[in-house]
Order: sequence, then C-alpha cells, then structure tokens
Amino acid sequence: MTERIVLAHLPTPIEPLPRLTKLLQGPRLFIKRDDLTGLGLGGNKTRKLEYLAADALAQGCRTLITTGAVQSNHCRQVAAAAARLGLGCILVLAGEDPGSRQGNLLLDELSGAKLVFVSKEERDQRLQQVFTHAVEDGMQPYLIPYGGSNPIGVQGYIQAMQELQDQNLQPDWIVLASSSGGTQAGLILGAQQTGFSGRILGISVDKSEEELESLIAKLACQTAAWLDIDKKIESEDVLVNDAYCRAGYGVLQPAETEAIRLFARTEGILLDPVYTGRAAAGLIDLIRKGFFSPDETVLFWHTGGIPALFAEPYASALLG
Repeated sequence: MTERIVLAHLPTPIEPLPRLTKLLQGPRLFIKRDDLTGLGLGGNKTRKLEYLAADALAQGCRTLITTGAVQSNHCRQVAAAAARLGLGCILVLAGEDPGSRQGNLLLDELSGAKLVFVSKEERDQRLQQVFTHAVEDGMQPYLIPYGGSNPIGVQGYIQAMQELQDQNLQPDWIVLASSSGGTQAGLILGAQQTGFSGRILGISVDKSEEELESLIAKLACQTAAWLDIDKKIESEDVLVNDAYCRAGYGVLQPAETEAIRLFARTEGILLDPVYTGRAAAGLIDLIRKGFFSPDETVLFWHTGGIPALFAEPYASALLG
C-alpha cells in the first residue's frame, strides 16, 4: 500500500435520517458524511488525495496537475491539497471560462491554482501538453487522473470501508453517486476485505450502466493486482443504475431539485446539483418504487460537492 498523509477529518460521521425515512415510508435511512472531510470544504476526493499526494511527495514532485469540469469538486480539493502541502497546482478545466468566479471555481482561485480552460474534446490532449510543458519548465509535476481514480486513489475507499466497519453500522445497501469509478471500486474491494455482506449501488451521474460497470470492475482489478490482493472483480459484481443520468452531466432535473430540497428541508443536509443531488433523486425514486424492503437499512454515502450549489445556473434553478 502507498504511504498516506493526513488531509481529511476522519472518521466522517454516520447520521440517521429519521424525518426523511418517515416522509418516504421506506427503509431505514442513514447518511455517511464524506462532505465533512474538511479539505477545501470537503468531499470524497480528499480520501483519495491522502494517498495520491503522498505518492507525489515521495517522488519529489512540486506541482499537482489534474482535470475536471469547470465546477469540478475533484479539482477544488486538489487545489486545496496543493496549497496545504506548499505545492503548485494547474487545473485543466473542460468548458468555457464563465468570466465570473462562483462555487468551486472561486475556491480554485482562492487556493492559488492556475486555471486552463479547454473544450471537452481537447481536454485529454491539452492535459498532456500542460504536463509536458511543466516538465520542461522544471516544475516537477505529478499528474492526477480524472476523479483521482487510479489504484493509488482507490486505496482511500478501501480504507473507508474499514472505517465503516469500525462504526458498527451494517447496512443492507450503500447507495452513492458514481462517475469516474474510483470511489465505488474502492468500496467494493474494501467490502471484500472486511467481509461486508450488504450491496453497493452506484447511481450513475453520466455513463451507461454497461460502461460504468466495466470501468469500475477494471479499476478494481487493477487495484487488487497492484496491492497484491487475490481478488477478481467482474462486471456482474458491480451494481450500477443509469436511469437518472439521461439528461446529461450536470443538467439539473426536477427530480434532483426535489431531492436537494427534501434533504435540506427535512434533515438540514445540503446536497450538490451534479453528483449527490442526482444520486439522492435515484435513491428517492427507488424507495417510492419499492426497490428496497421496508425493513432494510440503506446508507447514503454523501460524496460532497456543496460549493456547486452557489454557482449559476444552479442557484437560480434551485430557488425557481
């Protein structure tokens, strides 16, 4: 296992959701608060960065480079980690420069990151160019993949499953937003390592069920091999629901608006409009359809992303 540096406030708490449980008349609902990991307003990527940043420092790197959308939670946490560790940071953001600095983008700049805006089609090519130029300029860069989702980053969520076991909650289901695959891959491997008997359901944010299941299985297998864990993960071992991402990445739908409002108005918990809002909308719809048994316990794993609430057009849409 890679060395780890402490960046997150752990363990993150588990809280019951009694009012939401009563309102939905469904299974017993709990929430795992990885929005409270602390770094740059928190989120799930901080767990991954404890390992990724440690690897960067071990290699003598002085600049963190990564990529994501304009309102990327991942990029915001990478920028915060770089600031905390005294490293430089370059973010390659897929989308047009909106001009104003709101939400995650505001926090990126506050943390001192250099921002490079590119089209989504050019993102990967431009990322490699930025990295190459940083090498040539003597910046000693370290390239963190999209979402921090590689075998090094996945370790953060293998550890998170051990943390869950130590908190003495044995849910029948874990439900989470899933996109780059690293969080869910880590939970699956961690479940096998700890003997977790429940099921882990990823609500896809942007990919088809087949694509995301394959991606997660491949990443889990790569991580198992890298850590010398004798486990083989197949696509059929991965549970994904893609019914809630048809509108496209980051496109706020009425079901997501309802979910964000329900969590805020029944439990005082804020969700984000891209990831946890979409996952919560899926969770609520599945409860209403009777997917879960009333006597089951469901843990919603909050992966963070709150700053995006304060960026337009989301803020206006949520209050409209």
